[in-house]
Amino acid sequence: MSDQPDTPQPQTPPPQPAAAPPQQVSVEIPANLDAAYANFAVITHSPSELVIDFARVLPNTPKARVVSRIILTPMNAKLLSKALAENLAKYEAQFGPIIIPTGLAEQLFKPPKPPE
Repeated sequence: MSDQPDTPQPQTPPPQPAAAPPQQVSVEIPANLDAAYANFAVITHSPSELVIDFARVLPNTPKARVVSRIILTPMNAKLLSKALAENLAKYEAQFGPIIIPTGLAEQLFKPPKPPE
């Protein structure tokens, strides 16, 4: 036995798994796919998903008609948010800033009022 105190051995971090190469996804758009115009969205969530209801509001019409519902995992919603931000930055770099009237986001993206 040695009279020297035990010196701690430097710990090496566990090896990180190698990053998988990005997967190429082929996107097929059916020829008969109808595009839906939306100028209003309602976003709700649970612990496991985010739901975006895209709707169309017409002037002098008290109801918004939902034209599409998209359900996302929180991670995919975050990735969508990032992709939208990147694409909006590219759009503004090419076409100039998008001006948002004061209060418009609050009008268009607030939860619907319950029926009275």
